[in-house]
Amino acid sequence: METKEFLLEIVSMNGVSGFEQPVQDAVEKHCSHLVDETRRDALGNLIMLKKGCGQDRPRVMLAAHVDEIGLMVTRIDERGFINFTAVGGVDQRTLPGQEVVIHGMADVLGVIGQKPPHLMSPKEREKTVPMHELYIDTGLSAERLKGRVNPGDPITLRRKPTEMQGMITGKAMDDRAGTAVLFETLKELRRMKHWVDVYAVSTTQEEVSLGGAITSTYGIMPDLGIAVDVTHGDMQGVPEHKTYALDKGPVITQGGNIHPAIYQALLKVAQDRSLPYQTEVAPGPTGTDAWAMQISRAGVPTGLVSIPLRYMHTSVETLALKDVINAGRLLAYFVASIDKDFMEGLKWS
Repeated sequence: METKEFLLEIVSMNGVSGFEQPVQDAVEKHCSHLVDETRRDALGNLIMLKKGCGQDRPRVMLAAHVDEIGLMVTRIDERGFINFTAVGGVDQRTLPGQEVVIHGMADVLGVIGQKPPHLMSPKEREKTVPMHELYIDTGLSAERLKGRVNPGDPITLRRKPTEMQGMITGKAMDDRAGTAVLFETLKELRRMKHWVDVYAVSTTQEEVSLGGAITSTYGIMPDLGIAVDVTHGDMQGVPEHKTYALDKGPVITQGGNIHPAIYQALLKVAQDRSLPYQTEVAPGPTGTDAWAMQISRAGVPTGLVSIPLRYMHTSVETLALKDVINAGRLLAYFVASIDKDFMEGLKWS
């Protein structure tokens, strides 16, 4: 399977934070032949081990979260209209008019409605409708919904990915694009010799708690960790210094959450292999799995590689496929370059 097909398949699937297992099943199905072992932990993280060669092998953890933001049923009123709340950082401005799928006893389709502008006051037309005033209409009465939909059921936006001139747009690119990077990395590593054991981890619940990265890092006890996530791609109305160009390579982060030797090594690999790359500064916690990895147990030397993504946390997140491919190659060459001298250099004392 090509990485593009892998990405298109998993972003088409539904897996709100805490409900990721169907997506994990697909990831495991397509990655299992690339690794030596796979297993799940108590939080549903998919941990895939590709063993290195030699003695006293360090553990290198590569992590990308597979969960997506979404919604959750809170109440069904007497007419069958459904109230909901957010799971993760949903932008309520984007919700009116969206088609949704409620994942109850069986999937139920619905739409998010609001008053049409004809029936709004002038003041109402100037404001964003708050989430607690929105509702889902399934076309079913409260009686017919009974037993099919209940409070606590997860809800996803109904959106299939679309290709457009080398770009891919759709929901859940944050961060299934990172999972696709892991897939590409594992494919590249099949033809390379590497000393270290590689733990490629498809983590859960990043959008609500970083919980998957916290628990999987604690269990693996890696000697080095790299998170793969997304960062803001160049788009209209946002200053250039706050975004990164699509199709110009993955973004390598430096800052307080990042071990400087890992940052420098990633740069060197990109330069030596003529891979395109960009750099980002993050002076504090990055808000990604890298933060959870760095502060696990007694601490883990950590890096972060990101894919530029437009329109983050919407249903039309847009990226360049080449950035995903190049990020996977960068990580594979980095893994293959790790030797004992480099691992010794990660120690502060």
